[in-house]
Amino acid sequence: MKILKNARALSPVVASIILIAVTVAVSIAVAAWMGALSFNFMGTEQLKFTSSVMTITNATFTVRNTGSSDLSIQEVRVDGLTVTTNATMPHLLIKGDSVTITVTQSFASGIQYEFTVITTKGNTFGPLIKTAP
Repeated sequence: MKILKNARALSPVVASIILIAVTVAVSIAVAAWMGALSFNFMGTEQLKFTSSVMTITNATFTVRNTGSSDLSIQEVRVDGLTVTTNATMPHLLIKGDSVTITVTQSFASGIQYEFTVITTKGNTFGPLIKTAP
C-alpha cells in the first residue's frame, strides 16, 4: 500500500499544539463557569418569622435573617397580593438582624390570612398564617 504525501495537510506537531490549546481554553472556560456557580451558593438566604400580632386594621410581624448572608426584602404579600408596608422596599437585612413590618389594611374578623416575604433574589419565605380577631 502506497502512502500519499499531501503538501496541504497539517503536520502532526502543529495539529497536536492546536489540540492542546483548544483543550486548555475549554478547561479555563469550564473552571470559570464552575467558580461563578459556586460563588452564588456560598451564602444562603434564610428568613424566620419570630413574632406577630394581628388586629382588624393592621398586622405586625417581625422577621429575622438567620441565613449566612445578607438579604434584601423586595416585597410583602398578603394572600398572594403585594401590599404596602411601613418598611421601605427593598429593605436590606444584615445577617442576624431583624425588622418589624406592619401591614395596614382592613382584615375581616375570623378569616385566615397568609403573609409571605419575597427577597430580591426571588426566594419566598413563609407563609405566616394568621386569623384576624
